[in-house]
Amino acid sequence: MAKSPESEHPIKAFGYAARDVSGVLSPLTFSRRATGDKDVRFKVLYCGICHSDLHFSKNEWGFTTYPITPGHEIVGVVTEVGSKVKKFKVGDKVGVGCLVGSCRSCENCAKDLENYCPQQIPTYGFLHYDGTRTYGGYSDHMVSDEHFVLRWPENLPLDSGAPLLCAGITTYSPLRHFGLDKPGLKIGVVGLGGLGHVAVKFAKAFGAEVTVFSTTPSKKQEALEGLKADHFIVSKDQEQMQSTANSLDGIIDTVSASHPIAPLVNALKTDGKLVFVGAVFEPFELTAVSLSPGRKTVAGSAIGGLKETQEMLDFAAKHGITADIELIPIDYVNTAMGRMLKSDVKYRFVIDVANSLKAP
Repeated sequence: MAKSPESEHPIKAFGYAARDVSGVLSPLTFSRRATGDKDVRFKVLYCGICHSDLHFSKNEWGFTTYPITPGHEIVGVVTEVGSKVKKFKVGDKVGVGCLVGSCRSCENCAKDLENYCPQQIPTYGFLHYDGTRTYGGYSDHMVSDEHFVLRWPENLPLDSGAPLLCAGITTYSPLRHFGLDKPGLKIGVVGLGGLGHVAVKFAKAFGAEVTVFSTTPSKKQEALEGLKADHFIVSKDQEQMQSTANSLDGIIDTVSASHPIAPLVNALKTDGKLVFVGAVFEPFELTAVSLSPGRKTVAGSAIGGLKETQEMLDFAAKHGITADIELIPIDYVNTAMGRMLKSDVKYRFVIDVANSLKAP
């Protein structure tokens, strides 16, 4: 007989969870494992709200097991460490992103690409090594193997820095991997939401000339004046799109809804790269002859390994990069999810967990 979330482990925990496809989140008492030799336990201070949290809560991807406590942009302060932990001590500020486990022995793990490990364990909603479910950061505390815990830079704000653990690394990693991090390059960013606005900030910090593509003309002022992008293109305007032909070294596409990509491929220079980081499940329409004349590349990318994520946090701290956030109490989370669905946030909700989550 399966154990209940409250009795799986010895340490009582408290958070917010969805219990069915309505996605409505409400208080849940559950449990976390005792601190192992290599574990770090920390009090959750802040947790960002990602679109993935909404998809999982509503089982929109078809593999949610309830109850589910979302949250994988988690920042906190260490309260306990295992006897073999070397990197952290009580009182340290730390973060946990999208992963809490991987096999640590495959080719990807050996290359610090735990994010591509076939046996990776996401931070919430999946089975851990012991067969119990993982629970995310909409909760009072977390426990994780120290390998998957990140050192928080001293001068990086905790609240507005939290979304970097997903939105940040998701856009930083492809810029770095595909060589789109060199000064003077011309980079496009498709979509100006939670991922897109951070992509603009990283590309600008790398010294790029940045063009934002958006279906929403009203975002022009924010893109150019607020985020310091160099150009703004309304992607539904064919004339504006044609003006970008053969002009960009790379494009980071952050949109999670189905959209035309042939005009984006057309915007690439010879050897240009179009990289998708949004979760689009519908097939794209693309011909080989739109790629071959310019030796263009269409690729995908997903978060980053732990080494690269730490590098990203340190780079963000050095360059003053944070997400633009709206800080909310946890009892506002359902309203925030509804607003996020309507893109009614600039640009990321972050839950003030420590100051608003009260255990019964």
